[in-house]
Amino acid sequence: MCGRYTLKTPAAQLMDLFRVFDFPEVTPRYNIAPTQKVLCIRQKEDGSLQAVMMKWGLIPFWADDQSIGNKMINARGETVAEKPAFRTAFARRRCLIIADGFYEWQKLSTGKKQPWLMEWFDHSPFAMAGLWESWTPKATDGTKSDEPASVVESCSIITTEANSFMSVLHDRMPVILSPESWMAWLSAASRKEQLLGLIKPLAEELLIRTCVSTIVNRPVPDSPDCVQPIDPPEPL
Repeated sequence: MCGRYTLKTPAAQLMDLFRVFDFPEVTPRYNIAPTQKVLCIRQKEDGSLQAVMMKWGLIPFWADDQSIGNKMINARGETVAEKPAFRTAFARRRCLIIADGFYEWQKLSTGKKQPWLMEWFDHSPFAMAGLWESWTPKATDGTKSDEPASVVESCSIITTEANSFMSVLHDRMPVILSPESWMAWLSAASRKEQLLGLIKPLAEELLIRTCVSTIVNRPVPDSPDCVQPIDPPEPL
C-alpha cells in the first residue's frame, strides 16, 4: 500500500518538470497523510494539463457520505477496472499524484515499526498513477446540492505488487509511472489494455531507501525531522 509520502521539491522545479505553469500554492511536505490535500495533475478536455489540490481518499460520485473516502486512499491495480468504487474513475478520470518519496515500515523483532523512506534513485520527484472523482453532497431529500462550494474533488493512489527491492518491507507498492508514460496515463484516448499495461512494479534499480526517524510514525509531525536518516535498528 501507500499510506504516507513526501513532496519537498520546490514548485518551480515541479512546474518545469511536468510542463504545467499554473500551479496551486505548494509548500514542502515531509509527512503527507490520508484525507489531506495533495498535488495532482490531470488533463483537461482541451488536452492541456492542470495542477490541482485534491483530498487524498477517493469519494465515489455515488457515495452518500464522504467518510467512505477514508478507506479509499489506495486502489488495487488488479481490480481497479472492475471495482465499483474505482471503475468509472479508471475509465474517465485518471491523474498523476506527485511525490518525491514514500514511506514503508519494517516490522522489528520488538514489535515496533521502523520507517524507511523510498525515493527515486536521484532524489527527483516522480508521478504515481492516480484516479480522481468529483463528489457533491446530497441534500436531506436525497437530491444533490446546488452549492458549487460543496463539491469535493478527491483522489486515490493505485498500487501493485512490490518488486523484490520493496518486498522486504511490504508486498505492495504504489504504481510509479515512467515520464514516457505520463501522457498515456492521462489521455482520454488511451485504451483499457494500454492503461492496464502501465500498472506494474517499478524496476527495482530505480529506487533507493533510507532508514529515517520514527517521528514519522505519527501523522501530525511535518518537518525535515521526518526524513532525518538514522542507523537501522535491525537489518532488513
